[in-house]
Amino acid sequence: MAQQLKPGTGPLEFGNRRWLQSLFAATIFVLYLPILVLIAFSFNEQNRGGVWKGFTLENYPKAWNNQSIFDAMVNSLTIAVITTLVATVIGTMVAVMMWRFRFPMKPAYEAAMGLPIVIPEICMGVALLLFFNASGIMNFFSHLIWPLNLSTIIIAHIAFCFPFVAIVVRSRLVGFNKQLEEASRDLGANEWQTFTQVLVPYMKPGIIAGALLAFTLSLDDFVITFFTSGPETVTFPVKIYSMVKTGVKYEVNAASTVLIIITIVATVLAMKLQSPEKAGH
Repeated sequence: MAQQLKPGTGPLEFGNRRWLQSLFAATIFVLYLPILVLIAFSFNEQNRGGVWKGFTLENYPKAWNNQSIFDAMVNSLTIAVITTLVATVIGTMVAVMMWRFRFPMKPAYEAAMGLPIVIPEICMGVALLLFFNASGIMNFFSHLIWPLNLSTIIIAHIAFCFPFVAIVVRSRLVGFNKQLEEASRDLGANEWQTFTQVLVPYMKPGIIAGALLAFTLSLDDFVITFFTSGPETVTFPVKIYSMVKTGVKYEVNAASTVLIIITIVATVLAMKLQSPEKAGH
């Protein structure tokens, strides 16, 4: 009797699978090729132009010693850290509220909460700029000392980032067994003890993943930051943009490579925390 092949193990299926894998790998390489070129040219001796002259590590000390780049990086990291802390708290509270409670106009609230994710960033940036100028917030905070002069950017980033945290945390709560809360109350725990000792530990992977996502989004954001920053509050993406307009120096490539590495590390951590093995009950 002829041996039957299992589905997906025949020569034709195997050949199609290899072809699709090769096409996928080639597509990924093409998409990430500009990033690889940027990283490679951050080690180029020649200061301008697109011609490789020789390998050097001097571009990184130059970028570090460039005071304007250093200040912009400090601003971006400060904004990202504060935004992450506040957006994580707000996003977690919103996620718990949307998961646990029923109230009038809940679908409308859910839709409104997702607007910062759906609408183009440039529209949100223009809207925040108009609001800050009309209310006088922009002028008020721009005259304060650091880091209070970053407040308009921080407010804008919080409004943009907290829905992402809420979505991540709420997706984690979908699999929560509410009988665990009932068991906690039967054992004598009050509402706060049940929340902190039962619900929060279960949400922890989602909270951390949402926080890392908010940090990455805030650190990388350019459009909203460009519209909501004051004259003396330059962030790293905005600084890089202003330097590129006058010609790409390789210290810019070096600084951009550092930002890429920070973003990749945060993204990988977020993906690992959201993986199935980290989300066990």
